[in-house]
Amino acid sequence: MKKILLLLLALNVTFAFAQDAHPSNKDEHLIPGSTKKDDHLTTKKDDHFTTKKDDHVTSKKDERITIKKEQYLTSKRGDRILPQAHDIGIGINANPFLDYLGNFFGKTANNVAPTWDFANTNLSISIKRFKDSSFAYRGALNIGYSNFTDRKMVSNRSDANPLTFPTVNREEENSFTTTSTSFAISFGVEKRKGKTRLQGIYGFELGLSANSGGTSYLYGNALSPNAINTKSVDVTQEDSFVGKSNVFTNNYGKLARITESKDPTRIGFGLRTFFGAEYFVAPKLSIGGEFGWGLGFTINTQSSTTSESIGSQGLSGPSIGTQTIEGTVTNSLILGTSNNNTIYGPSGAIRLQFYF
Repeated sequence: MKKILLLLLALNVTFAFAQDAHPSNKDEHLIPGSTKKDDHLTTKKDDHFTTKKDDHVTSKKDERITIKKEQYLTSKRGDRILPQAHDIGIGINANPFLDYLGNFFGKTANNVAPTWDFANTNLSISIKRFKDSSFAYRGALNIGYSNFTDRKMVSNRSDANPLTFPTVNREEENSFTTTSTSFAISFGVEKRKGKTRLQGIYGFELGLSANSGGTSYLYGNALSPNAINTKSVDVTQEDSFVGKSNVFTNNYGKLARITESKDPTRIGFGLRTFFGAEYFVAPKLSIGGEFGWGLGFTINTQSSTTSESIGSQGLSGPSIGTQTIEGTVTNSLILGTSNNNTIYGPSGAIRLQFYF
């Protein structure tokens, strides 16, 4: 009998231990309001707030399960409307699209289709990179270079031999080359506020820009005041190019021609804060704008123009001379709004933003 009682006692202890190791679902504790599926809070017909559950965190003291939830705005199809971590954003000028839509009403002339234009006047490519849904790094970059050469044929003015039929006068080539270089870069951070389609934005950024350029001229007829066995060669209007004003009368009353013209190098630096708003008309597509206020400093280096001509130096007779005229150095310091700033572009412009 004693052995039977000991056996029953052992079975009872084993059964109790099994219940502790495998509690029933009825005794499971959950945080109030949590469910096994994501919750949907309807804000309007097409938008939902979707609740995302993070990893479970277990406390050693009382072995409770804590669930952290994050809500984000989704469309009726379940697409996220607002940007999220690791998204990339690009912006363009919205004005051509707004003009195109507005011209449908009351415009009798042809309605020109909109173009994909830069969001700023310095033609920089603007990009955003989101660290999370409320914080983004933003930057813009433009590196430009152009080189244009124009040529024309002129008569050879040094040939002293008379022409005989059927020969024609030899020709020489005149040319000019215009080059320009531009550089602009900006970097900043952007914060966002709001959980609906309307988002407030604010932050700060630094900007740097520089540009330079110039024109050089080559003439086929070299100047020759005291030619031997050839005719003397002086500057004539034949050396001029249309729209360039490279042949002019100098301060000695002689015709001169420009050999090199250097534009001033312009360097700009700025620091500003900005604020604005975006409204998301579709998932990851918004329309908005911003204003800025800050400090800007620009400096323009000296420009210079070099020319050549033939003139007399006392009793020594005519000779070739060169002149270089230099411009002045200018600079400016501005504290105020950054609209139409050469570094950032028109910050007051309306923009379209795409996120992906």
